[in-house]
Amino acid sequence: MQIKALDRKALRDMWRMRGQIAAIALIIASGVAVLVMSLSTLESLDRTTAAYYERYHFADVFAFVKRAPVRVLPQIADIEGVRTVADRIMQMATLDIEGFKEPAMAQFVSVPQQHQPVLNQLVLRQGRWIGVDRPDEVIVNEPFAHAHGLMPGDQLVAVLNGRRRALRVVGVALSPEFVYSIAPGALMPDDRRFGIVWMGRDALAAAFDLQGAFNSVTLALYHHASLPEVLQRLDQTLATYGGVGAIARADQLSNWFVSNEMDQLRTMSSILPAIFLAIAAFLTNMLLRRLLAIERSQIGLLKAFGYAHWEVGLHYLKIVLGLALLGIAGGCLLGFALGRYNTQLYADVFRFPLLLYQPSLAAIAIAAAATLGSSLLGAASAVSAAVKLPPAQAMLPPSPPIFHRSWFSRSPIGRWPDQATRIILRNIGRWWPRAALTTLGLAASVALLVLALQWKDALEYLAQTYFFDAQRQHLAVGVAEAQGPELVADLARLPGVLAAEPSRIVSADLSVGPRTHRGGIIGVPVNATLQPIYDDLRQRTLPAPAEGLILGSFLARKLDVQAGDEVWVSILEGRRPELAVPIVDIVDTYIGMPAYMNLEALQRILGEGPRVEYVNLLLNTDEQAELFNQLRGLPVVSAIMVRQAAIDSFHATVMEHIMVFITIFSVLACVMGFGVAYNSARITLSESGRELATLRVLGFTRGEISYILLGEVGFLLALSLPLGCWLGYQLANLIGTMFNNELFRVPMIITPFTYGFAVLIMVLATLVSALIVRVRVDRLDLVAVLKSRE
Repeated sequence: MQIKALDRKALRDMWRMRGQIAAIALIIASGVAVLVMSLSTLESLDRTTAAYYERYHFADVFAFVKRAPVRVLPQIADIEGVRTVADRIMQMATLDIEGFKEPAMAQFVSVPQQHQPVLNQLVLRQGRWIGVDRPDEVIVNEPFAHAHGLMPGDQLVAVLNGRRRALRVVGVALSPEFVYSIAPGALMPDDRRFGIVWMGRDALAAAFDLQGAFNSVTLALYHHASLPEVLQRLDQTLATYGGVGAIARADQLSNWFVSNEMDQLRTMSSILPAIFLAIAAFLTNMLLRRLLAIERSQIGLLKAFGYAHWEVGLHYLKIVLGLALLGIAGGCLLGFALGRYNTQLYADVFRFPLLLYQPSLAAIAIAAAATLGSSLLGAASAVSAAVKLPPAQAMLPPSPPIFHRSWFSRSPIGRWPDQATRIILRNIGRWWPRAALTTLGLAASVALLVLALQWKDALEYLAQTYFFDAQRQHLAVGVAEAQGPELVADLARLPGVLAAEPSRIVSADLSVGPRTHRGGIIGVPVNATLQPIYDDLRQRTLPAPAEGLILGSFLARKLDVQAGDEVWVSILEGRRPELAVPIVDIVDTYIGMPAYMNLEALQRILGEGPRVEYVNLLLNTDEQAELFNQLRGLPVVSAIMVRQAAIDSFHATVMEHIMVFITIFSVLACVMGFGVAYNSARITLSESGRELATLRVLGFTRGEISYILLGEVGFLLALSLPLGCWLGYQLANLIGTMFNNELFRVPMIITPFTYGFAVLIMVLATLVSALIVRVRVDRLDLVAVLKSRE
């Protein structure tokens, strides 16, 4: 096919400017890659979870009760909108695993002996189903099995309702209900210390004296069902039997974590690519304006030969389109690779049994539209101004700009710099709009680096605050049923225990007008020291008030209350009292939405004597192994939370993910900084080549010429660094605010090291671009440059 003359010219122009075009295309590719990676991962996770939930019948509603007879099930089934009802038994227990010194916990869940449950079915990965009349056979979840090397045929020992029992593993499975399995009171999964164990219904009922009864029920609803009405009716039905409040699928812990990850991906895909594409549009405008200035006479000739305005404009827009298409193609390929890698990371964490990843056509379309739109927008003004020139005027050299001495050059300060430095300052002052945009582009690169590196600072600070400042115990012991105060004394006498402190968590609805929160009230001793009421922001410990509540700030904002207001409390346990309670104070917390109360005041509201559910222990760690051995044998203990294990899990799960994020965005930020600096220096070289050659003839050395050329970039970089640090703080604050949710908030912490490291990386990236341009300066053909006409 014959190529038109203007198209051949466009290809030659692109080849001549290949360095600058490659730099801009890299920036476009970076933005496209972030967008495609985020949207492809989001679409894949959404498709995978939807298929997983549907295929294995993930329930729509979950409710827990102390003990309800099976005769209640028909009443639940009669609730309007309920399609399927599945009752079961769920109990916590400790495990004794050979070769593992610490006690492990397990959530035991009953399943039918002969077939899959109706809802929340299992994905059997190894082995077989539980046999009929084989009460000691169990199925364990795959992450826990892999962490301990458990295979079908292995044994583990569990303490079920105070009795040690040897169990035989016959299968390894996954479940949509436990995509993200977290122990009570934990922040992150710990597959070595917490697992899910499925056991035959009859065997588990006999172990916990729940024959003919259940303590958990799940529902599937019709599409037309009213979820709030179903939850209300279900709560009313189970209230008599000790129901603690039904929750929808959206609030189910595992599903909530998966949904939250998707929300964070949406946030990332909506903000970060826009920064790259905006910088690319600015660079495209700079490049095209310089090209049009160089080819001013050629534009006049084209018009003189009869080419219309739109043909000339289209010719230059094709260069922009070619540049944009290069960036889109490279960005899509990189985005697909990063998307697959990112999706696999999520699949490894969530343990999906299937992974439905494919490049997102929607992501390609959105990335292409955004890139083409921003690139053409950046080129439109430059092309429009050039094509409107009459042919005769276009063929003449442009009128030289009128210069005059500025106030700076006339001032005493203006005489201090040497001659080369004054040339740099004059160039910046004369072309200040371009200098300002270059500074902004470099500052955006620094800001992205600060944003990426800030996550490590924030999460390390969060870990320090949550695991050390707010929690000073080494161990927390939980019991299935609230016990009397003698439990604290018994645990305090165990080997290695230096101090023991009780606490209790009671399920409750907190309401203020139409605003309601279903959560829990944490009862703590008046002067708690092991797990006190701690204000993360002000770094202070508060005593539990004699009466009233202390709320976390996120919960206070949700209820729209402040200290001095009252909140209506509906306890969901025991006698289920309801009363108005004053808010004494508000504390800032980064984890959860706590509501604290004096333990004695909470017990008075419940109308019962001193009772505890959790005991925090301070240990002599030298005797920890002996303590664990004795805790395994205590029938009352159902949960053991080791603080160091939680810290290790946090670092292994979160910090590993965040380092991938930091690496990807640090590289992309460097690409953007390199592209901005390189294009700025190349355009300056193109514009000032004749002047620089003249200075060389007049006796300036190559070093002095390089200083004049690259000093401008260095000066703009120096201006951009503090601006970039400030923008990075603002961007990190914006992203952190958008990532905040009911489970955790991102602390706005940026260390001096992060600022310094971001600055160092950007200086190095700029130096690399400067060295490349310096090579071109050294190769200047003085005769050829001086013979050229402006």
